[in-house]
Amino acid sequence: MKLLDFIEEFMGHLRVERNLSPNTIEGYSSDLQGFLDFLGDEEKRVEEIDYLVIRGYLAYLARAQYSRRSIARKLSSLRTFFSFLCQKGILEVNPAQSVSTPKQPRALPEFLHIDEIESLIESASSPDPLGLRDRAIFELLYATGIRVGELVGLDIKDLDYGFKYIKVMGKGRKERVVPVGEKALDALQNYLENGRPLLDKGSATDAMFLNKFGTRLTDRSVRRIIDKYIRIISINKKVTPHVFRHTFATHLLEGGADLRAVQELLGHVDVSTTQIYTHVTKERLKKIYDKAHPRA
Repeated sequence: MKLLDFIEEFMGHLRVERNLSPNTIEGYSSDLQGFLDFLGDEEKRVEEIDYLVIRGYLAYLARAQYSRRSIARKLSSLRTFFSFLCQKGILEVNPAQSVSTPKQPRALPEFLHIDEIESLIESASSPDPLGLRDRAIFELLYATGIRVGELVGLDIKDLDYGFKYIKVMGKGRKERVVPVGEKALDALQNYLENGRPLLDKGSATDAMFLNKFGTRLTDRSVRRIIDKYIRIISINKKVTPHVFRHTFATHLLEGGADLRAVQELLGHVDVSTTQIYTHVTKERLKKIYDKAHPRA
């Protein structure tokens, strides 16, 4: 059977049986299509793929100046695909399993200092519906550290005023509960009472955050909103929705929060993913020490 046919079957498996998000499925599809393009033969049979072919593909990606992170992700997609074929009994050995993953440079995440995040939040001060929405978005991102996809996926029913938390659907369709602070709750209440009703165009959507057309806000729209306010306050940093998440985690750890608690709040499966934020706080402490100590 042709490799292309198995890829189509695999994509159906991701959609139906694993119930992955559309963005994740699109990522697998793009990675596997890239591998097919490299092979240059859609008639290629799956039995013809061995570890040497895959190593050749990674070498091709390196020559094309793909980042190590991108190459690692594409290799991971191939491993998952061939693992699926092994589970079905099509292959006995996963040809991608023995291929080494490129070592990743571990970059420290960008984050905002307290005065910067407060300046950004305060810049969303317009009393019109869009201003109230933007203020609620900024307050909620900083108060909870949720991902932008989790933010735009929120429905009104996911907010519990009484217990002061939101329910979010994270990666792998895993639901978690995240506490919400008073300032974020106040901003949300103001938006939901005085802003959202004016944005709702009778679309009958349950989405918490709406655009000017009365439909659910998208990831891209949130990025554009942030860019707009960054230009207003002239912060010389590239600020994305994920920077709010990094800032949330960094400030919690600097305030003495337990690493495991921060892991739970962020929805990280592995605590090692959360540990990178401890490096950020150590870097900052070292800078403070070097600047302040007379014999540093």
